[in-house]
Amino acid sequence: MSMIKVENLTKQFDGKPVVNDLSFELSPGRCVALLGPNGAGKTTTIRMLSGLLKPSKGAITFEGMNGNGDVRKHIGYLPQHPVFHSWMTGKEFLVYVGQLAHLSKLEASDRADELLERVGIAEAKNQRTGKYSGGMKQRLGIAQAMIHKPKLIMLDEPVSALDPIGRREVLTLMEELKQETTILFSTHILGDAEEVSDDLLLMHKGQILESGTLEQLRSKHQAARIHVAFRDSIDTYKDLLEQLSWVTSTVINRQEVVLEVTNIDDARTYILQMALQEDWPLTKFEISRTTLEDLFMKVVNG
Repeated sequence: MSMIKVENLTKQFDGKPVVNDLSFELSPGRCVALLGPNGAGKTTTIRMLSGLLKPSKGAITFEGMNGNGDVRKHIGYLPQHPVFHSWMTGKEFLVYVGQLAHLSKLEASDRADELLERVGIAEAKNQRTGKYSGGMKQRLGIAQAMIHKPKLIMLDEPVSALDPIGRREVLTLMEELKQETTILFSTHILGDAEEVSDDLLLMHKGQILESGTLEQLRSKHQAARIHVAFRDSIDTYKDLLEQLSWVTSTVINRQEVVLEVTNIDDARTYILQMALQEDWPLTKFEISRTTLEDLFMKVVNG
C-alpha cells in the first residue's frame, strides 16, 4: 500500500521542464532519499509534493484523500534554508507554528515540550533562536515539521549546510525518527543517503532514473571488482591480468589494480593460484561490492 502516488509529474519554467514526467510511490513507514546532483530537480519536486508549487501537469495522490483535499495536515516540511524569528525562543516558535496548524495553545505548548526533548534541544528551549547553532536550527526545523503529527515529513537537503558535528547530530536524529514516521529527504551527498535511507529515488536532469532499495539497485547494477596490489611495479601484472577472458576492465588506482570481472570465483581462484605458483609479490587482495557512488555514476552516465 502506498502513502503517496505520483503520476507523470512535470514542472516547467519558461517552457523548459525542470521536473519531467516523474512517476513513483512512497510507502508508509519508510525513509526515502531523493538523491541527485545539484540542479536535478529535487527541491522543485519536494515543493510540488508539499503544495508550495503547482505542477504544470501530472497528479499527486495522498492515501485516503480526494483530489481537492488539503494535504497540509498530513505533511511536515523543512526547506533547505529554514528561517526563524531570531527574537523568539525555541519553544515560542514551536507554539507559534503549532497554533498555525490549528492546535490549541495548551496543545501546542505540550507538543513543543515533547518535541524539544525528542530532538535533543530541550535545554535551549528558552534561548532565542538567533543564538542557535546550525545543527540546533535544523533540529528545531524538524520539530516544527512534526508539530502537528504528520504522516509524512519532507526534508530538503537537511544536512548540506552543516559542519561535521551538526551533520552527525541531524543524521542521528533522522535514524531515530524513521522508526515512527515516513521520511522523504533530498540530498546530493551519497554517504548520507546510504546511511539512513530504506529506499532510493535516483534523480538526474528532472527524471527518476532508478528506484528501489539500495540492495535491489546494487543487485541490478552489481559489478564484481577485485583490488590487487604488488610490491613490484604493477604495470607488468596489469598487462597479464587484462588479457584474461573474464576481465572486462582494468584500472590503476594509486598503487593498486582494480579489476572488473565477469566471474568472481574464477578470478579469485586464478589470482591466488598464480600468487602461489609464480611467487607473485602480492600485497593486497580484496573483493569489493558496488558502492552507492559506483551505482549512481553508472546510472547517470548510462
